[in-house]
Amino acid sequence: MTDVLLRGGHPWGRGAPADILVRDGRIHLVAPGVEAPDARIVDIAGQLVLPGLVEAHCHLDKTLYGGPWVPHSADDTLAGRIGNDLGRRAELGVPSAERIGALLARMSAAGTAHVRTHTDIDPQVGLRGVEAVLEAAASAPVDVRQVAFPQHGVLINPGTAELLEEALKSGVEAVGGLDPAGIDRDPVRHLDLIFGLTERYGAHLDLHLHDGGSLGGWELELITERTRALGLGGRVTVSHAYALGQLDDAYQDRLIQGFAEAGVAIATAAVYSFPVPPIKKLRAAGVTVACGHDGIRDLWGPYGSGDMLERAMHVAYRSTFRRDEDIELALEAATYGGARALGLESYGLSPGDRADLVVVPCGGAAEAVVVHPARTLVMKDGVVLHN
Repeated sequence: MTDVLLRGGHPWGRGAPADILVRDGRIHLVAPGVEAPDARIVDIAGQLVLPGLVEAHCHLDKTLYGGPWVPHSADDTLAGRIGNDLGRRAELGVPSAERIGALLARMSAAGTAHVRTHTDIDPQVGLRGVEAVLEAAASAPVDVRQVAFPQHGVLINPGTAELLEEALKSGVEAVGGLDPAGIDRDPVRHLDLIFGLTERYGAHLDLHLHDGGSLGGWELELITERTRALGLGGRVTVSHAYALGQLDDAYQDRLIQGFAEAGVAIATAAVYSFPVPPIKKLRAAGVTVACGHDGIRDLWGPYGSGDMLERAMHVAYRSTFRRDEDIELALEAATYGGARALGLESYGLSPGDRADLVVVPCGGAAEAVVVHPARTLVMKDGVVLHN
């Protein structure tokens, strides 16, 4: 593999410009004035260098991306979107490896290096979504990790629990859950099941929690207690966690302290007008915060671009971040926060890290989020993909 020398860029978090020498798919050296006579030299003077972006919450199997425009046909309720998804996915050929592949290509061009996708598992679709994602990911320059996701409930949808276990046996990296109270109406049994699978298969757990207010707060307490009791810190993520943005400060602070102590991460997509978790509070307490698009042009909604810098902008905007240091928290969620939630190793901008790099023509991180310009260069495992 030919060495690549990125000359004169500004690695994020480093005060001064530095060259980055990439060798054998890894960052070999970060320093000013690097000499590498046999390397391919790419001049990126004055531009910002970021680690590969991390899409920590999406639904690749559902996407209609790359196909003809499909007018949205669901109502505005959660039940309506679930019903629309169930009723039309066969008609529209969902899941489609071709469309998933088109979306992954778009993500790669925008600098995404790692994706966690929640793949529907239910008796109607079986493991076809898992298989379609695997087929598309096999030829995509993006690392894809799947969550076996019970979109239509577990306890209320007989046969789903067995399919979740089958997915984990087949190599799916994580198990999901969905509103243990609001959808399955039995949070204790629901959590018994998904935490049991997580522990048995050494998996990660990523649970969608839309339930709001004190009900959602109570469920967050249960999740934190289970995580602590089973020693699963660093392997449990709660996605959405709308309740966290609705509770009073004292209750919110108590939950956040629990997350920090137990090692529970929070993922947000900052979609529509749904509550956004208090990112500044979470990060100040040491809680991992990740972000993603949620749905991207699918039967749940027509929006989404696959660009994680644009998504970080939505997270910052919905959080009313205006100061550079606050806006930068949204970028952290789309990079290092996502990497921690997914358990990625050798991630970052230091020697020895995988050479997954993104270069943008910006002077700083906040500008990259707000402007989210076209990428100057995208590198994956030391290979320049887009330049």
